[in-house]
Amino acid sequence: MNFAKALGTLGGAGPVLCVGLDPHPEILSLWGCSDSPAGLSDFVQHIVPLLVASPVALVKPQVALFERHGVRGMSVLANLLGRLRQASILTIGDAKRGDIGSTMAGYAEAWLIPGADFEVDALTVSPYLGVGALLPALDLALENGKGAFVLAATSNPEGQGLQSARTAAGPSVAGSVHAALAEYSRKNPAAASSHGVVVGATVDWSARGVDLLSTPGMPVLVPGFGAQGVDLAQCRSLFPGLDLVLPVSARELLNSGREGFLERIEMAHREALT
Repeated sequence: MNFAKALGTLGGAGPVLCVGLDPHPEILSLWGCSDSPAGLSDFVQHIVPLLVASPVALVKPQVALFERHGVRGMSVLANLLGRLRQASILTIGDAKRGDIGSTMAGYAEAWLIPGADFEVDALTVSPYLGVGALLPALDLALENGKGAFVLAATSNPEGQGLQSARTAAGPSVAGSVHAALAEYSRKNPAAASSHGVVVGATVDWSARGVDLLSTPGMPVLVPGFGAQGVDLAQCRSLFPGLDLVLPVSARELLNSGREGFLERIEMAHREALT
């Protein structure tokens, strides 16, 4: 499916809830699963039917928590992505890939080509080798009707100093990342509603030098709702005037275990639209 068109359909009523799938060891335990490749597979078997039964249309698996289980863990991820694709649930691969030249192209081909083992609808990418170095991923995503989310203003404390630092041209590093992606979308209009930025829910993005209001149609992926102390009901007030805000909630939903998961998703979905 075309990522931009699907987002456009979903975003008409307000923020689009994205469920983060972060199978930390303690989450696996809460779901009655062992911290092993077999337990990870059990977790996927439990959660996919619940996602299919829920109102959620967007899921973000945290790749590292599958990769830590080695080849078998990545095989479980491939199975998860395939099952969600069959159910017409959009996926954002939270892999945060970023490199240069043919290496970046290799990462892009692993995630953004139809039929690839790890095919996703969109991929998170890291710009700190330069936004221009991400062109292989940005272009391949565009070519295949997929999306890309570039890290701009993250909520981890280690990132604040770097992202707030001023570039030689004057804007902050985070602001220059957003501006570079906006320029890419101006040159490639089809990317305007598929390629976006990642901004943490706890971040004062204006103070970080990111002018999201200058690109109201750009998708904004916002991790950190729930466990970091920000309520989904605050989403509209934190990101006013934007058309495609994608708030992410992960641990807040998953730590209910199997029994309460569907109920929590339904409640979160309602809160995001408040």
